[in-house]
Amino acid sequence: MAVAEGLGRKVRTVRESRKLSRQEMAERAALPAELVAQIEGDELVPSLSLLLRIARVLGVRLGTFLDDQENVGAVVTRSGELPRVTRFSSRIHAGPSSDLDFHSLAVNKSGRHMEPFLIDIHPSSAESVQPSSHEGEEFIHVFEGEVEVLYGKDTYRLGVGDSIYYDSVVSHHVHCSGGDTARILAVVYAPL
Repeated sequence: MAVAEGLGRKVRTVRESRKLSRQEMAERAALPAELVAQIEGDELVPSLSLLLRIARVLGVRLGTFLDDQENVGAVVTRSGELPRVTRFSSRIHAGPSSDLDFHSLAVNKSGRHMEPFLIDIHPSSAESVQPSSHEGEEFIHVFEGEVEVLYGKDTYRLGVGDSIYYDSVVSHHVHCSGGDTARILAVVYAPL
């Protein structure tokens, strides 16, 4: 699977508009400069946690990296017409592959405070589990398959129809727990 086209370019464009060097942004995000270079060069699929850290340092919402335009009115996503896929990894250093296919359900909605996604979680997401944390909250509802949520010292197994709401500042990791791809609705709130 390929890295989301243009994701790295958008990160670089926002960083440059803030007049930050790659090294300065890396230091503020507590990331190696080489890792930032790989993300900006579309050589690495970042984890959602890494992208949230970068967004926070740059003072933008996560959707800034995922949207092409902004709409101040209502945004409707019709059944069967899911927006393009943005791929992330559930692992911190994944290389050019992904475990998570994100379909944004609020593409181009300006000024939003929540990021709603339909996410396909592939079985490989359970490999090399490395929990992450960031400011904010998350809500997950399972539509297909089974997922496992590591949350602090607890583990929650969720099946079709189950949901979980948690504070993202607590170390967490969401991955597929069955042999088939799972599909979830995830709503992420991350304050600027």
